[in-house]
Amino acid sequence: MTTTTITRQQQPPVRAHNRSLVLEALYRDGSMSRADLARRSGLTRPTVSALVAELIDDGIARELGVRDDARVGKPATLVGIESDAFHIVTVDLSSADRFVGAVVDLRGGVVERAGVELEGAVGEAAVSLVERLVDDLRSRTTRPLLGVGVATPGIVDHDGIVRTAVHLGWYDLPLRSRLADHVGLPVHVGNDSNAAAVGIRTFGETAGQTAAGQTAAGQTAAGQGASGRAPAGQSLMVVTIDHGVGVGLVVAGSLVEGDQFSAGEIGHVTVDENGDVCACGRRGCLEEVLAAPQLRARLLQHDEGSRGAVLHDAGRALGLVLAPIISALNIDEVVLSGPADLVEGALLRAARDTVRQRTLSAVSNGLTMSIAGSGTDLALRGAASFVLQAELGLT
Repeated sequence: MTTTTITRQQQPPVRAHNRSLVLEALYRDGSMSRADLARRSGLTRPTVSALVAELIDDGIARELGVRDDARVGKPATLVGIESDAFHIVTVDLSSADRFVGAVVDLRGGVVERAGVELEGAVGEAAVSLVERLVDDLRSRTTRPLLGVGVATPGIVDHDGIVRTAVHLGWYDLPLRSRLADHVGLPVHVGNDSNAAAVGIRTFGETAGQTAAGQTAAGQTAAGQGASGRAPAGQSLMVVTIDHGVGVGLVVAGSLVEGDQFSAGEIGHVTVDENGDVCACGRRGCLEEVLAAPQLRARLLQHDEGSRGAVLHDAGRALGLVLAPIISALNIDEVVLSGPADLVEGALLRAARDTVRQRTLSAVSNGLTMSIAGSGTDLALRGAASFVLQAELGLT
């Protein structure tokens, strides 16, 4: 299946920008009239009317009927996003055991799921598994596809080249162009931790537990709009520990990747000079203390009574690394993503307490730390966000 919609990359820059303004307003604030869209976007009514007509023709938006209110004059016709008009294939390659993927709609709703066992595959064998998974997912939808989004471990540049992903044996792999040639669709590739951060920014997936132990699932976080999305300009850090340790960082509403696309690679910051030897050759890296596989292995060496101390030490190590970053950038939200039995409770509390002890109260008093378990689809939805941003200009 191929894409039939007109994407922003196929349009003149000014028109693409204006179209993105209209789409962003509908996506962020929900259905509204053309007059409301003109006010929200700052565009003229004729321009908005033309863009809405184009979006309706492309199937991205539709008229929802007249507004039922008591305003004087002719009732306005509401326009909204047609969430199921197009689908996105999205894959998460971060697991050490299994590649997972989904077909999602324009709101990030999961329509279909699929996966493939890794079974130790690396290099070209791992690329073949990605292609097989994408093919499987493509076969599961009858909707036009907007594109393919990929969240992968490692360092990924803006051309979708995986510069290094050690666990997969990928070095300077042009994954985006390889997949695009294979599927004949737009493909967008990014780091898995960055995808998690972008997923929260776009879809507001912050369900979890706060450092104080309060359940956040099903609640709207303070400062979020009716759509559940964080307001523009809010800073966010997502720490992923499922296999390695990585950070996705959003500052002032923008993803921070760094000049060498390696911002957030905190897993190899030394936290214990006498610690275990890491795969990188150094001793005492944060990854050896905090990454889920290493943490589980260490827990097996302790009885139930000392388990809490091990988790506390891991959380404290994380807090030591995060404190200067949070202080320097004035981060106001941190989400820890990993197995719930590891990250909730003692580990999260220790991380939060350590950050509080090592930063000014002006910084830490406004900080929220919460968890998002491994099953929350952050990376999958974030990979969908890569496609939404590139193809439709939605952030």
